[in-house]
Amino acid sequence: MTYCVGMRLDRGLVFMADTRTNAGIDDISSVKKITTWERPGERVITLMSAGNLATTQSVISLLDERSKAPKDRNPSILAAPSMFQVVTIIGETLREVVRTRAGEGPKASSPFSATLIVGGQIEGSEPRLFKIYPEGNFIEATDDAPFFQSGETKYGRPILVRGFDPAKSFEEAIRLLMVSFDSTIRANLAVAPPLDLVVHERGTFRIGAERRFEVDDPYFRTICNQWSHALRAAVDGLPKFSF
Repeated sequence: MTYCVGMRLDRGLVFMADTRTNAGIDDISSVKKITTWERPGERVITLMSAGNLATTQSVISLLDERSKAPKDRNPSILAAPSMFQVVTIIGETLREVVRTRAGEGPKASSPFSATLIVGGQIEGSEPRLFKIYPEGNFIEATDDAPFFQSGETKYGRPILVRGFDPAKSFEEAIRLLMVSFDSTIRANLAVAPPLDLVVHERGTFRIGAERRFEVDDPYFRTICNQWSHALRAAVDGLPKFSF
């Protein structure tokens, strides 16, 4: 299991993902689930993956190989003229991998399925954020749905729904994400630090910031502890109930 969140802010895009992989209670490890590509000044693309690890790693490897050989018969995400076409290529690559692994057409219930969140910006266009489903089809973030989650989404979603504002700064958005991830980690052992963060600032066409928050990261621990105290204080301050 995993937990990934991509946000579309006025200022740009923010991505955060945990690193827990789990093949059973006695087989737990950490794998980075965020991959980035960039041509500074021209384009920047980030992909987050949730689902079957063999599938997602195959998709990323194919995208890497094809981006290094743009004259190959397979299209490259580093040559596509728009983010829509970038996501179309990634969706088709996901379908290709699932079909190859499963031996049949891709199905959402397939053990080889995966869900991807992809965002970025290409020179001449706005930052865009997409969610790609296991079948390879996708949707785009809008003003009505400005963030996407994948993996174990239910515990952290209420935090985002209540606290999200597209006008937030990157720093404010990251603080909100920390609370969302803390809520998920406390409720589900299949999600765990380290947490990886990537930021794209609008109009820069490069990765603006990358950071990993380890389990003992002082800032992450402070956010977790203060959120717990604040939540208890808020509940205690609610109007008293009586029979």
